Amino acid sequence: MPGIRARGEEIRRFLLESVDEHPAKATKMAGEKFNISRQTVNAHLSRLRAEGVLTETGKTSNKRYDLRVLKDWDKTYPLESGLTEDAAWDEVAPVVGELPANVLSIWNTGLTEMFNNALEHSAGTYASVRVRKTAINTEVAVFDDRVGIFRKIQQALNLPSERHAILELSKGKFTTDPSNHSGERIFFTSRMFDKFDIRSGELYFTHQSSKELDWLIEDDRTGNGTAVWMKLDNASTPNPADVYAKFSVDDYQFDKTVVPIKLAQFGSQRLVSRSQANRVLARISIFKVVILDFTGVVEIGQAFADEIFRVFAAAHPEVKLDVVGANLDITNMITRARGTRLADLMS
Repeated sequence: MPGIRARGEEIRRFLLESVDEHPAKATKMAGEKFNISRQTVNAHLSRLRAEGVLTETGKTSNKRYDLRVLKDWDKTYPLESGLTEDAAWDEVAPVVGELPANVLSIWNTGLTEMFNNALEHSAGTYASVRVRKTAINTEVAVFDDRVGIFRKIQQALNLPSERHAILELSKGKFTTDPSNHSGERIFFTSRMFDKFDIRSGELYFTHQSSKELDWLIEDDRTGNGTAVWMKLDNASTPNPADVYAKFSVDDYQFDKTVVPIKLAQFGSQRLVSRSQANRVLARISIFKVVILDFTGVVEIGQAFADEIFRVFAAAHPEVKLDVVGANLDITNMITRARGTRLADLMS
């Protein structure tokens, strides 16, 4: 019966997704969600194993399932004269195989942009591409041995540290070669994927579509070059045009951005000074709408709020500043700086 078949496919899809995110809990999660016995769940798992999309390790209560890697491909390209930005995609396209047109479009765009980034901005000697495909998603990584991207941005803007470079990268419209590039490449690519990570030097930055916060991790594992990882569900529904439209006010122009204020806060420091506010404000006057996302920020100081919501706002009335993710204390501080009623702030 179609209904039974559709339910079975839904259960197996859920199992694959659960194995990807929670491999040790997939069986229990499926049983609870669909109100089915462990025996029924095991029958679906057995079918997925027989289809070759799952692997099984351990026994009885210690049994663990993992997605089987269906495609595992990699190649290293010497960064030499004559290499074009579409060289990698021409070889990767057959590896990712038959996927929905919108998913292929995202992969074509994302890989080409990141490969071109390594090709044009690298002082290194090679770029490597790796593809891993499972039944549920595909991951592509691009590595190079160039000067790390965060360091390059730091040097271009004369920033005090590489950590400040990530805040600039998250705003978009930044490039170290403005005569040839718009600075949109990494910004839009990062927002097309379910998960987008960059490692450069001691810093690791991750953007996930399912989570509000971008994360910045610092460790002592240094290395040359830049590594970019992109991950996308094989049945993802958006397409590149949807992403461009999300950050457009007029006719697909990149004139709207989101600034994650949390990225301006390092360690346990509080956001209290005008200099910290000016790091947030750097270059945002090139946008028509700027969404200041305070998610994960506990408090801000009077000078920080005053510099953004009174001084900058008065100097740039053409830039619309919107606020999201602010708690009550931050909202009150912004209201005080703006000299407006709370109702006006939230409208």
